[in-house]
This record gives sequence, C-alpha cells and structure tokens, in this order.
Amino acid sequence: MATQIAGDDDECSFCQIVQSQTDTEILISDDELLCFRDVKPGAGHHYLVITRTHISNCKALRAEHIPTVERMAEMGRNVLEKNKVRDLNDVRLGFHVPPFSSVPHLHLHALAPASKMNDSARRRYGPQSHWFITVEEALSQLRTRGRIK
Repeated sequence: MATQIAGDDDECSFCQIVQSQTDTEILISDDELLCFRDVKPGAGHHYLVITRTHISNCKALRAEHIPTVERMAEMGRNVLEKNKVRDLNDVRLGFHVPPFSSVPHLHLHALAPASKMNDSARRRYGPQSHWFITVEEALSQLRTRGRIK
C-alpha cells in the first residue's frame, strides 16, 4: 500500500519518528508534516520534512498530493530561515527517486548552502544527479502527468 497511517509500518524508521518512538529532535511540526535534521548531512544545513501519513516515496505521489508537496517545500524553506540561512536561492529542495531512497517513506531534503556541498553530496543532491528530483520538477510532473515519472 502506497499510503497509510503512519505507525502502521512498524519497520519504517520515519513512522517511528512520527509516533515519537525515537529521541529524534523535531524542529517544526504540524498536523500533516514534521521536520528534523538529517543524520548524514550533505550540507551545512540538511533537514528532512516527512509526512505523518506513510507515503512510500515520490513515485507514489499523484496530482491530489500537490498541496502536500507545496507544504513540504514551505516547511523546508521555513526551517532553513529559522536556522539563519539567508540566501534561499542557494538551496536544494527535493526527493530521491526510487530505488535511490534510503528510507521507504516520503521525505523532502532541504539543503543549504548548495554551493558549498562536497562532491559526494553534489552527486546525491546536485543538479546533475539522476537520483534527485527537485520540488519544482516534482510539481511540474504532477501537474502535467498526474504522477512522477
């Protein structure tokens, strides 16, 4: 099942975070989303925004998820601003495309400064990565095709 209530998947580490079963520090949360630091940062600032509802990955997204993706991006920008990232033009906001997702639960990466990412991080999150789709690309595909290719 692509979408389910978080916590239904006992194996999912992000569902465990949603259910407060870990000591992960939640930086921002609301009824639909929550945000925390990435444990393997690819930039000076690297945060993850996840859905409280278990959605397996970005390929499970459909046109009806557009507002969710927009809210995820907004929360990603907000956490960057709260952590004193001044140049919001030097950020990467996006998703890893399966099979390159490390955790099978939809999560948006918010990274800054993008210009200072090392080579390894650029390969994983940079503009040339085949593994990473930006929020803009994801929204464009959802609006035109109704799904992510």
